[in-house]
Amino acid sequence: MDKILEGLVSSSHPLPLKRVIVRRVVESAETPLSQAQCRAMFALGTRLVLQGPDPFQRQVGRQVLDAYGRFHRAEFEAFFNRGLVLGLLQRGYGELSNRDPAILDYIQAGLRLIMSCPSVLELFELLQVEALRLVCERPAPPLCARLCQLLSDFPQCLPRGRKLSLAFCQQLVRSIAHFQSQGTREAELRLYVSQVTQVSALLRSVWKAEPDTLLPSLQELFAVISAADTSFEPSVALASLVQHIPLQMITVLIRSLTTDPNVKDASMTQALCRMIDWLSWPLAQHVETWVIALLKGLAAVQKFTILIDVTLLKIELIVPHVVSLVHSFKRDGLPSSTAFLMQLTELIHCMMYHYSGFPELYEPILEAIKDLPKPTEEKIKLILSQSAWTSQSSSLPSCLSRLSGKSETGKTGLINLGNTCYMNSVIQALFMATDFRRHVLSLNLNGCNSLMRKLQHLFAFLAHTQREAYAPRIFFEASRPPWFTPRSQQDCSEYLRFLLDRLHEEERTLKALSSAKNSESVMTDESQAQEAVHKTQVFTEAPCMGSEERTLIEKMFGGKLKTNICCLNCKSMSQKEEAFTDLSLAFCPPTSLENVDPKCMEHSEVKDDYMVQSNTLATSPAVETPLSNLEVNRGCDTIMNEGTIEDFSSEPSSENTTISELKVENNGDMSQSLVGKNTLSVTDLLNYFLAPEILSGENKYYCEKCASLQNAEKTMQIIEEPEYLILTLLRFSYDPKCHIRRKILDNVSLPLVLELPVKRATTPLAVVSGGWSVGVEISDTGENLAKKLKPSGADEVTCPQLVPYVLSSVVVHSGVSSESGHYYSYARNVTGSGPSGLCHQSTALSLVSPQDKLFTEESPCTVVENELDTEMPREWFLFNDSRVTFTSFQSVQKITSRFPKDTAYVLFYKKQNSTCGFNTNPANGLWVNGDPPLQKDLMDAITKDNKLYLQVRWKFCVTRVSLSLTRDSLKETTR
Repeated sequence: MDKILEGLVSSSHPLPLKRVIVRRVVESAETPLSQAQCRAMFALGTRLVLQGPDPFQRQVGRQVLDAYGRFHRAEFEAFFNRGLVLGLLQRGYGELSNRDPAILDYIQAGLRLIMSCPSVLELFELLQVEALRLVCERPAPPLCARLCQLLSDFPQCLPRGRKLSLAFCQQLVRSIAHFQSQGTREAELRLYVSQVTQVSALLRSVWKAEPDTLLPSLQELFAVISAADTSFEPSVALASLVQHIPLQMITVLIRSLTTDPNVKDASMTQALCRMIDWLSWPLAQHVETWVIALLKGLAAVQKFTILIDVTLLKIELIVPHVVSLVHSFKRDGLPSSTAFLMQLTELIHCMMYHYSGFPELYEPILEAIKDLPKPTEEKIKLILSQSAWTSQSSSLPSCLSRLSGKSETGKTGLINLGNTCYMNSVIQALFMATDFRRHVLSLNLNGCNSLMRKLQHLFAFLAHTQREAYAPRIFFEASRPPWFTPRSQQDCSEYLRFLLDRLHEEERTLKALSSAKNSESVMTDESQAQEAVHKTQVFTEAPCMGSEERTLIEKMFGGKLKTNICCLNCKSMSQKEEAFTDLSLAFCPPTSLENVDPKCMEHSEVKDDYMVQSNTLATSPAVETPLSNLEVNRGCDTIMNEGTIEDFSSEPSSENTTISELKVENNGDMSQSLVGKNTLSVTDLLNYFLAPEILSGENKYYCEKCASLQNAEKTMQIIEEPEYLILTLLRFSYDPKCHIRRKILDNVSLPLVLELPVKRATTPLAVVSGGWSVGVEISDTGENLAKKLKPSGADEVTCPQLVPYVLSSVVVHSGVSSESGHYYSYARNVTGSGPSGLCHQSTALSLVSPQDKLFTEESPCTVVENELDTEMPREWFLFNDSRVTFTSFQSVQKITSRFPKDTAYVLFYKKQNSTCGFNTNPANGLWVNGDPPLQKDLMDAITKDNKLYLQVRWKFCVTRVSLSLTRDSLKETTR
């Protein structure tokens, strides 16, 4: 009978005829058969079920087994024994793998036929062990779902005993965490969702039957989602379990998680981020309830750093949906929708206020909510203070850096190591100073453990790593000023000065050691000779340094100022030259002073209001009085309240400068010329810096010739320009009334191109500082630098040479005080002889001689700005710690108008038509549009790190891509 049936189903007879004959064979199953005949029919049915090449043959096999098993139960019990089942589960059947769901289909069918037989108990015990083994092997969704179906139909096969039952639940949770959809079509995705639902339903039934297994299962779930292993991303299918957790347990579980000292902050952050990802699961229920409860629980125990980190990690996932959400509720028009929009608008403004550095991300949101009322700054601060999140770090933890590879910009971000944005923003600006970067990378520093070597290492990784963001831990520890408190907000300009000073002094020291070694007459020890040769090579570049004694920092950032002080009594002149690496620019009243009566200035008395410095490296940013403290009263009368200016650097100030009364007398008819400009420009501030001033009153000048204090006029001139002009806008001031440090939030227009007036020194003057790192104090202690803008009494015959500069980088400070906030930077590649298409003579914004005109009339960049996006739309980059995006110069210009507390702070300008002696001959391995080749040991280190990173990222991407496709498709199918 079995041979006839087997021949029939494999024959070429018409399908209707086959079905008729098969039905008659099945109907004859009740006829008496020998044991051998029964066994042959069972074997045929098993072979057709498990190896049938088409659905018809598999259906015939199931019909044969069902019919002959029911009528010959004893024979089937002998056939469907422990050995057969164990062999199927461990070895499969013929070419059929033991992990094929068809195996479990067959076993389930067999169990139904022998349920009333005594041998079924033995099979139940066997399946209890095998079920646990199967889930430990992380079965794929189809096999796991089929196993759960079998266990749901036959709960006797579930592992028994508390230990085994608990292990089964925990391993099943782990199995779900490994689930990945194998298809992207709707039918495949729906099948995947149904399989996950079947598995989670089994866990629910086990938890309900054995409540002791619930809590350990949830602990296992948390262990999975809190793991920091970036090579494995738990499946979002875990969201299917949340709906089966009793809501009554929220309070107990959340309190347990948030107060457990063994749960680290990084683990909690990772877990919360993944729970937020669960919201995309199409059948997720109660996930948002648990997420909100966990957020509130963390806030209750003041773990605000976790909340901030999660917000930053998920901001780009959430924010793009805000615009569509706003439009949706606007269209709704219901009163409840309007009320919700008002609350949402407040939260949006709070988010943008607290989490800065995402202008392109926030721009569409601002446009969407422009018609809705904006909360006042006081209300925003109140809302933020209610959660107290503002007291914590707003940095991304390095352990949570995403493995998404470099952004489309091709630039590498810097991981925030804990309030290190002040360093990251400065490093990115220095890295984007192309000529400086190329000089650093070309230095021969093998075997040298200097700070410059560490900077070279950092620049090399920023240029060549495959990582999206690099963690500069070694450089940070080596370059952090000793008075900077770790993990606290610091001033980026102070850090920049300290860094450049360290690099300069280090190079000078090494050169001095090298020179001392070379001056020795005889070197008897060969090792000493080699050391001398090595020291000579350190910090040398054949193409650039030559025989010059200047350090690299001097060559790149060094300039000179000449200060002239003329006694108004005897007309004697005092001069001195001072080196600088950056100019600190105080804010001037935003007025046009070209029509001011000079007589008004001659009789004025000036007290200290600003403390302006032309800085080198070790000095702190000077403090100035905010413009809001200046009141212009009828002509030149300006009154300031008495108080004290304090230096706000980390080190205590040794001296205080007294603010007394500032009064400028009106001496005649005064035209209404003190009309404030809408926006100050960098040109205004530089003109203000270079303008002559009268030293009088308490600030008189001691004239050695007169041997007494006399009124004097002081003028400053730039006599040697740097390759990179660094300008620091002195935005932080001390409020003597409230005894707090405030920030000047005035918008400053940034000229893309400016021309710096440089008066070359005709005769050499002694540099008073005597050393590069001594700060340039423009005056003696207590000297007034609130400029009284008066034509100089000295006749100037020669006009300054106008040196063109183009904007390279802008470091932005986001915040309202010096003690808090965030730094990020805009930058672009600018070389001395590089793309100078921006540097049109017709549009260059020049600084004019202070004697001719102190303020330019036209607004900066009025012509150039309109050409930027069309000429170079992707030239500028926005560096915000780990995140790097394309941007435009218009974004740089409009940053303060869009986000009032985001203000330009440190500016880098590159001198044009200059290569600073840097040979770009390809024969030397250097190119105009490329960096020099790296030394072998540095390149080997980068190659090794890239290989390791790519291996990890490949594993990550294989699972992540599949997950992303699944999420997107499921969203479409459930709409």
